Amino acid sequence: SAWCSSARYQCPAFTPSSPGSSMWTTRRDGEVKLRMEEQGPGSEAPKTVHQLFQESVSKYSNFYALASKKNGKWAKLTYKMYYDECWKAAKSFLKLGLERFHGVGILGFNSAEWFIADIGAILAGGFAVGIYTTNSPEACHYVAENCSANVIVVENHKQLQKILEIEHRLPHLKAIVQYGEEIKEQRPKLYSLTWTAAAAARFIMLRDAREKQEEVVSYLPLSHIAAQMCDIWAAMALGVQVYFAQPDALKGSLVETLREVRPTAFLGVPRVWEKMEEKMKSVGMKASAIRRKVAAWAKGVGLQTNLKKMDGRLDEPVNFRLARQLVYRKVRKAIGLERCTKCYTGAAPITRETLEFFLSLNIPVMELYGMSESSGPHTISLPHAFKLGSCGKVLSGCHTLIHKPDMDGIGEICFSGRHVFMGYLNMEDKTREAIDEDGWLHSGDLGKHDKDGFLFITGRIKELIITAGGENIPPVPIEDAVKNAVPIISNAMLVGDKAKFLSMLLTLKCVVDADTGEPGDELSPEALAFCQRLGSKATKVSEIISSKDKAIYTAIQKGISAVNEKAVSNAQKVQKWVLLEKDFSLFGGELGPTMKLKRPVVAQKYRDRIAQFYTDTEPPSGEPSARP
Repeated sequence: SAWCSSARYQCPAFTPSSPGSSMWTTRRDGEVKLRMEEQGPGSEAPKTVHQLFQESVSKYSNFYALASKKNGKWAKLTYKMYYDECWKAAKSFLKLGLERFHGVGILGFNSAEWFIADIGAILAGGFAVGIYTTNSPEACHYVAENCSANVIVVENHKQLQKILEIEHRLPHLKAIVQYGEEIKEQRPKLYSLTWTAAAAARFIMLRDAREKQEEVVSYLPLSHIAAQMCDIWAAMALGVQVYFAQPDALKGSLVETLREVRPTAFLGVPRVWEKMEEKMKSVGMKASAIRRKVAAWAKGVGLQTNLKKMDGRLDEPVNFRLARQLVYRKVRKAIGLERCTKCYTGAAPITRETLEFFLSLNIPVMELYGMSESSGPHTISLPHAFKLGSCGKVLSGCHTLIHKPDMDGIGEICFSGRHVFMGYLNMEDKTREAIDEDGWLHSGDLGKHDKDGFLFITGRIKELIITAGGENIPPVPIEDAVKNAVPIISNAMLVGDKAKFLSMLLTLKCVVDADTGEPGDELSPEALAFCQRLGSKATKVSEIISSKDKAIYTAIQKGISAVNEKAVSNAQKVQKWVLLEKDFSLFGGELGPTMKLKRPVVAQKYRDRIAQFYTDTEPPSGEPSARP
């Protein structure tokens, strides 16, 4: 996998004795030519993980590094303790039989143990290989086999069962280590390790060594590059204190942790920002008329002032300062971001409407853009340099090429720099597809630069819908426009590849089970309010679909017609649509771990519904286009 091989970048074992001559390798013990530059960050001498960690310990020795909630209290490790625990883990792995260039699989929610296992694997000369907690046993097998895992670290009994199911098909596996709870059954190769509990407990009463230390909350999947770079590597380099959220963070508990920790920086995937927006809107609806008026005024002032700031006009009018006192500070406090000076989003596209919502509350959300194959961020937005809808400017030491641009300057975005990965482990054909002969990494994303050098993503090559008429249509802008036009819509997916016209799968906003993450049948508060405004008495998704609720179906068609009126061509108009009984979710498999829409999964799951769009004889226009 890309992650597995890019982790090798950081392993001390990969300092080549003679410089590699190729830009890439797929071998576990391969070497690559470092992309050194004459000046700037690209000219800095390379460091191993051990060197980076040693430097951090010498600078931040007694500062807190990791904070875990145990029995209602925060148990903390200092940087010195963190470093020592990682070496203990490295020695443990070697004792258990870890061989050089073999994997240590890590299967669990974000925790100190996860970090320690990750770094311990690298210090011992192995690969640290994150495995998504939502993976099936078969998906776990694919990852573990691919990296020839000698050791797999699991959080609890539930994750252990997945590995026990596939253990007999992993010839390299020598040990399974469980850390989050006591082992329920004794068996060969199964070990229990508690690296942090005893050490952490003694230091709960320590005071922070530095008042201005950055503090972040770790909750995004650590097997994804975004959390890897932010929570482990950038945090280590800058001496950040990392607090671990609860395992149900993405099911609702994240805001509670944010309110308690009050982080100074926060990275949220678009779905996290959207969920916050929905919650804030539903709370706002219950406020008194006067409070709603004040909030609307403050949001208007906030949006206008911040849009002007984007254009370089930094003066703050009196009404903006008043709105800050009356509204913005209270909102930030309610979601735990009152100390947060850096709010970021990445990993998937975010709508302009969500960005404007937070900007109107004086919470500028900056976009990042990159890939696992580029070690995370390639472009970044900054408080003094950002534009709505742009992913910012290229990081110092990195380079961007727009490959084969069209008349509008749109082409494939390609990357170059020291951050480009070594290659896909054991996958030569895939690596040749990703990195061209000149060493450029092809992203598969389409985009363009504006006159000021800001990068705008316009779509994804593989996501493009190519109609029967040959028109290339990026789906995301149309999907976002429909969701914005019809506030009851939760998810929208455009279909119509090789077809004569476009159609759309729609889901409604509903209440989600806090324990399982499964979308329910009850409408969300925002959806209920929408229904009530239209005079509908519906309280459930099933009621709307079974009765083909006239008020709701008419409102949806009206919103889609409004979007169609702005379409640049007839081919880009949505001609038919259908409401699905269940919202998309991680639970149902339609969304990935970073809440990104898995289009092939949805297309397969609802293939019959999609086929029906194009086999029906009814005309693709007007009210009849809505299907029950």
